[in-house]
Amino acid sequence: MSSTSAPDMNDPALQAFWRVLAGGGWSALTMRAVAAEAGITLAELRARFASPLEMLRAHAAAVDAAVIEGTMEDDTSTARDRLFDVLMRRLDMLQPNRAGVVRLMHDLPRDPFLALWLATEQPRTMRWMLEAAGLEATGPKGALRAHGLGVIWLATLRAWEKDESEDLSATMAALDRALDQADKAARSLGLGREETGRHGTHTDHEAPEAGSESGVEGGPRIDPETDAPAGTQPT
Repeated sequence: MSSTSAPDMNDPALQAFWRVLAGGGWSALTMRAVAAEAGITLAELRARFASPLEMLRAHAAAVDAAVIEGTMEDDTSTARDRLFDVLMRRLDMLQPNRAGVVRLMHDLPRDPFLALWLATEQPRTMRWMLEAAGLEATGPKGALRAHGLGVIWLATLRAWEKDESEDLSATMAALDRALDQADKAARSLGLGREETGRHGTHTDHEAPEAGSESGVEGGPRIDPETDAPAGTQPT
């Protein structure tokens, strides 16, 4: 893909990629099948994407850009609320390709290389989500925050995978609980309720009150001392 071209979530090739992945899984995915599904030649696809991994990276960048573009200034919101909003909007961007994303999640345990590759890509995305929420994402503190947010994102994805409701209420409750547990375990994400910032957001997503009943297990606790692996995320 050209380094000067902006990523586009509606790119026909990327949409075809997710449809092929949903139908046959990661192990059966080929660039020839993606090109055929997209209605372009293999040479045209190769001119833009070198591999399925590059297509995954391009889609993640497109989702990053869409979330950032939808961020609006709000000096009254807390950091916790902004993170909640940013991650829920990221899930909104994944909804159109839900079948493919869920299939990829199911395939990860059987492909250690893919899981490792995604684990190395995740911090970049999480840093952009921190930036969108108006939180520092550079240096050692930023790295710790990105790691912690990755844990929260993984827990939220697991809830989203099982959530078939139209309003994603179970997913929102799981995210809310994961943020609460992260805040209680460590202040590494800067989630103090008194904190406000310059890059808040306004969307239709509204965080449920802490402790609300949802029937969904909360996210894992974050321990900055052990720095346990945050896991992987598909995009």
